[in-house]
Amino acid sequence: MFTFTVQDMTCGGCASSIRNAVGKVPGVQQVQADPATHLVVVSAAAEVTPEAIVSAMNGAGYREITAVDATA
Repeated sequence: MFTFTVQDMTCGGCASSIRNAVGKVPGVQQVQADPATHLVVVSAAAEVTPEAIVSAMNGAGYREITAVDATA
């Protein structure tokens, strides 16, 4: 499981965009995105890296990302 803060996720549309982008990463099983807390929690297979998740969020236009926890 991975947890990130995404400071530039500010609304429900942002959360949906992040869920869609991260959900396309092979091996990602579930994505929760909460704009009120700026938290993104990702459940994924062991082969998924935090870098792949961040790259997906970057591709969706989000840049203010900090890893909080990366526990497989």
